[in-house]
Amino acid sequence: MNGAIARRAFVTLLGIAAVAPVAALAQQPTLPVIGFLGAGAPNTPAGSVAAFKDGLRSAGFVEGRNATIEYRWGNDRNDQLPALAKELVRRNVVVIAALGTTPVAVAAKAATTSIPVVFALGANPVAAGLVDSLSRPGGNLTGTTRLTVEIAPKRLELLREIAPSIRSMALLVNPTDPLVAEAEARQAAAAAHAIGIDFHLLRASTEGDLDIVFAELAKLGAGALAISTNAFFTSRTPLIAAGAQTLRIPSIAASGEFVTNGGLMSYGGNFTESLHGAGVYVGRILKGEKPADLPVQQATKFDFLINLRTAKALGLTVPPSLLARADEVIE
Repeated sequence: MNGAIARRAFVTLLGIAAVAPVAALAQQPTLPVIGFLGAGAPNTPAGSVAAFKDGLRSAGFVEGRNATIEYRWGNDRNDQLPALAKELVRRNVVVIAALGTTPVAVAAKAATTSIPVVFALGANPVAAGLVDSLSRPGGNLTGTTRLTVEIAPKRLELLREIAPSIRSMALLVNPTDPLVAEAEARQAAAAAHAIGIDFHLLRASTEGDLDIVFAELAKLGAGALAISTNAFFTSRTPLIAAGAQTLRIPSIAASGEFVTNGGLMSYGGNFTESLHGAGVYVGRILKGEKPADLPVQQATKFDFLINLRTAKALGLTVPPSLLARADEVIE
């Protein structure tokens, strides 16, 4: 009898031991899932993702520890973004980080009216129809803006300052990002005409288009080239910078990567600051704050870079006053 009791007790202990791990797993809290929608490719500069994660960390969240991130990448195909945004919605993410460009934020906004969306873009989100106002976003979207489109005339001024003899300039835009393309074209055209410079608008959304653009630039005899704010152009900065050098025309873009890859100049809102701010906002939303209560953050730092090697190759003398204003000079 004692032996039977002992066997029953042993079997009972085995049952408890088998159930205990399952119960422990069931009691573990489910990590919140952040949807990450990027305009470019997974091999986009590591600093971009790192800046977002750094902002998230400063708000108390670390990927893999107390939050999970689901990544979706547009690979510079704006037409793919709506489907990717819907995938994240179906994944039941807690918040969507729509980072890089206006089409990313537009796709996220169209995909959901209930899941919070935090954007980081270079255009005015009010003009893009993303929020009601910067101070009171309303709805389920908020984020950061570098206002890169709004400072398009400043880039033209810098081109004129480094090459005062230019009589015409071209602006390169991506037609698959019409909100930014049209807004920047209007501002650049008005600024060019105000100082008596002929203005040409060129469009590209594929590498094949870029070949056509540089052939057109040569035919037009344009004296300078400005590159619009766009993830497609940023990911092809070496190609665009080399094309401008081959034609021996001064060029300027919004991203500092353009200059480090051989472009002449860049001027634009600090991308790292923008992504860090977006990460902070995602963390605050995970803690319970609402997008409608978080004002859109505007860029406080604008980076101006000059590549002296490129200037020398183009036969340009950079005025000391311009060098003094530069945040970084590549020699």
